[in-house]
Order: sequence, then C-alpha cells, then structure tokens
Amino acid sequence: MQKVCLFPGTFDPLTLGHVDIINRALPLFDKIIVAVGTNAAKAPMFSAEQRLLWIQEIYQHEPRVEGAVYKGLTVDYCKQIGAQFILRGIRYVSDFEYEKTIADANRAMDKNIETIFLTGEPKYTSVASTIVRDILRNYGDASPFLPDIVISSLKQHR
Repeated sequence: MQKVCLFPGTFDPLTLGHVDIINRALPLFDKIIVAVGTNAAKAPMFSAEQRLLWIQEIYQHEPRVEGAVYKGLTVDYCKQIGAQFILRGIRYVSDFEYEKTIADANRAMDKNIETIFLTGEPKYTSVASTIVRDILRNYGDASPFLPDIVISSLKQHR
C-alpha cells in the first residue's frame, strides 16, 4: 500500500519554509499531495490557480509531489484521494498548540488518518506567508523568503 500524504495549506504565497517541509518529507512518503485549501473566510492575495501553478512548476521534476486545490474538510479530501497522512509544518510552540487542536479534531472524525508534524529548519522559522504578503503589499523585497519560481512570477506580474 502506497503511503500517501496530504500537505494542506493556503500557500499564499508558497514560501521557502513550505518547500523545506515538502523536501524533508519526501523520504517518508511515496506521494505528497500539496493541496491549496480554499477558505471562504479568507481573502487570498493570489488565486488558487496561481498557487497551484507554483507548486507544479517547483516540483515538475519530482513525480512524488502533486499539486491540487480542494474545498471542504481536510479529512474528507484525504478520503477522496486515499491519503493516510496529513503533513503539517511547525515553527514555534504556538504553531504546535494550534495544529494539535486541528489534528485532534481530524482524528476524532477519522481515526485512520494520522497527522505528522515536521519542525521547520531554523533558518525558515521567521518565514510566514502573512509576513511575506505584508512585505509584498508594501513593495518590499520578499525574495529572501520565496522560491525563485515565485519571485520570477511576481516580477512578471508587476
């Protein structure tokens, strides 16, 4: 049985911290689906299609990583795609507290789906999409936090 993992998030935008978590999770799973979750309560800076395109471009030569867009409950999407694992990145203790609450709720809904936490590399702990969006909105240089593909895409659209 293939070990399929879902890495859900808004990825608005996809950062080096996200890429770090995906790359370090690759040896653990047969397939990682990086899924852009759509949340009606959030107004993203970038379209779901753009975020999906970044994932696909970055991992175009890695067949074990797929991009997707989904709506609804994460556990329901896991069932739909056959994922037994949910991957979450942790930067700080506060991230763990928040993510554990979600993991507990997911476990209550489906005991067959396990959440795996990976801590981020120390050099990426300050990398958060919220901060990156703020830098971009104020015309600052967010390149230290973003993959080259995202940077070049942003330059084309300015």
